[in-house]
Amino acid sequence: MDKWGHIRIKLADLMEAEGLSKNKLCHRAEMERTQLNNYYNGSITRLDIDVLSRLCTALHCEIGELLEFVPPEEEEEAE
Repeated sequence: MDKWGHIRIKLADLMEAEGLSKNKLCHRAEMERTQLNNYYNGSITRLDIDVLSRLCTALHCEIGELLEFVPPEEEEEAE
């Protein structure tokens, strides 16, 4: 199991709320499609603060709307 929890990137939810396609967001945020896909799919291992700033600006959101901390499961503590 995930001992420390993880960070979930809620990019798909925000894009849907803004009515943006990946192509439009790439253009607005001045990002490569591959980089956007990595954030969209949650397949990045290190966050880039420049990219996060671009995404928040393009999506008109705060960082807390884009990122969510998902705590580890507590079921192992019962043992």
